[in-house]
Amino acid sequence: MSRILVFGRTGQVAQELQRLAPVVSLDRSAADLSEPESCAAAIHANAPSVVINAAAYTAVDRAEDEEALATKINGSAPAAMAQACAQRNIPLLHLSTDYVFAGSGKQAWTPSAATKPINAYGRSKLAGELAIRNSGAKHIILRTAWVFSAHGSNFVKTMLRLAENHPVLRVVSDQHGGPTSARSLAQALLQLSDILQDGADGGTYHLTGTPATTWSDFARAIFSDADLNNQVIDITSDQYPTPAARPANSVLDCTTLTDDFGIMPPDWHADLRTTLKELGAIS
Repeated sequence: MSRILVFGRTGQVAQELQRLAPVVSLDRSAADLSEPESCAAAIHANAPSVVINAAAYTAVDRAEDEEALATKINGSAPAAMAQACAQRNIPLLHLSTDYVFAGSGKQAWTPSAATKPINAYGRSKLAGELAIRNSGAKHIILRTAWVFSAHGSNFVKTMLRLAENHPVLRVVSDQHGGPTSARSLAQALLQLSDILQDGADGGTYHLTGTPATTWSDFARAIFSDADLNNQVIDITSDQYPTPAARPANSVLDCTTLTDDFGIMPPDWHADLRTTLKELGAIS
């Protein structure tokens, strides 16, 4: 039986991994990603058969002022993990993001598409990807987007909270992506960990929910499924300025993950209803 070491304990995907499998999950007290050497030490101390990095600096706007810290956590820490995995000849699975792309155009981004982050968070995550690829460790980098679940901070929970006191909500309609449940991501990571340990080649892949949508239409789906009457008004990104620029096109092409491993993009509508049930928003 494989021994799976997970970096992260309280994040959305990390929590789902703990619910689905008997993983060893490390919080900040056991491995502080702002101290990359502690990550390598944790791998050597636990002697796992596979490592999953589900931890990251995810404060996208704050990263504009803390890019050095974000890069240490999202770049240097995964580098240390990968080097330790290479030394022990064990595979590494690493979650990355649509933010490594420029977010332009209308075509879905393939794993081999040119990267060009438009904010500090994206640059920090790309640094981690590059370090892992250069480490010599067998790995899979799994990029995703728009993650939601019944725990942590995410769009679904924010919309339900705002709906309590705001009958009308203005939501961005010119950003496109695939909402992705943390549970579907965790299931895929566990399946991929078995595949890697069985000798499959690694690489960079994408997994997001299908079909693609906008934030405003996602909000409408949330309210519809939860039987709420809140009205959603479409606005542009310019009408909702944020410190960090957001990609307009976060749609990821998941074809190679299906072709290589048979893992299908999940239906986010079904996953949304499951999440709403867990939150008690629907019966």
